Amino acid sequence: MDTNRDLISRLEACEWADDALRAALELKGEAQQALFALARRRRQMHFPDNKAQARSVIEISNVCHQQCRYCAIGRTSQERNYTLDAPTMVKLVDYLYGKGRRTVLLQSGENLDERFIDAVVEAVTDVCRRHGDLRLILCLGDLSEEDYARLRNAGATDYILKFEASRADLFAYCKPKDSLQNRLACIMSLAKVGFRVGSGNIVGLPGQTLDDLVGDLKLAHELPLAMNSTTIFVPAENTEFAAEPPGDPVRTLNMMALLRIMNPHRLMPTTSSLQKMMPDGQYLGLMAGANTVTVHDGTPEELQRFFPIYSAKRVRPQLDHFKDILRRAGMTADHLD
Repeated sequence: MDTNRDLISRLEACEWADDALRAALELKGEAQQALFALARRRRQMHFPDNKAQARSVIEISNVCHQQCRYCAIGRTSQERNYTLDAPTMVKLVDYLYGKGRRTVLLQSGENLDERFIDAVVEAVTDVCRRHGDLRLILCLGDLSEEDYARLRNAGATDYILKFEASRADLFAYCKPKDSLQNRLACIMSLAKVGFRVGSGNIVGLPGQTLDDLVGDLKLAHELPLAMNSTTIFVPAENTEFAAEPPGDPVRTLNMMALLRIMNPHRLMPTTSSLQKMMPDGQYLGLMAGANTVTVHDGTPEELQRFFPIYSAKRVRPQLDHFKDILRRAGMTADHLD
């Protein structure tokens, strides 16, 4: 017990030594609760109003050339490909804006067709002209710096691009059509053109070690980020990792707490994959320091099953769920009516 108290004291003193991070990732029980309490104190230092960001997501295309070994999107066995046109994107954002949302995430597979990028630029331009108080987040994968600049100049303010794994060979194993070097170059390009950037890792990837997670924490800390996140690995149907064991929810929550402790000023989501893998997962994510909730109310219902990401049986939390977990966590969120 004294050892655990000493560990929390080291983290509170901003000591990020490898042995401290390794030990913190393994905490359970009362020691884990002490870690979470420190994460909440750090969050309150920078977000004293205890408010979470509420964002709605629209999945605008499931076309993806990457074929990551853990993801079902872009697979040749995929039931149907779709890509929304610019007027449809604008119409969906208008709908969410009318419901009171002021932060919207446009998410897609890595669709490199320039016609798609043109359509997103057109939609972003129109949306930002119509709704000057809207925060527009993009998650479109690896693009050129020129495309990032076009999207930023059109009015998008934030971009999410996860580095997934900080060890280059593990990254290449999981994402054989990409490289960690390229992914990090894209993150730096996003920051260069003026985006607020979000990034993070996946906990539980096949072949991942505890030292890899320590490396993930340090890389996330070093990158020029406004948002960070961690996602638990979920074995997805129709992928090469379908038979692999899932990630550890307890370790994932500890990773979230450490990201908050090391980076107290950043936004951090509590993810739907965590909700899928453990009871009350998203509530526990808030208790571990998260301050962003994502409402899955933007993608047309008839298209939702064609965007499987971690599973065809995805958890898509709705409004009442988030109101409940925020209340229980002693938090609120604007634009969550």
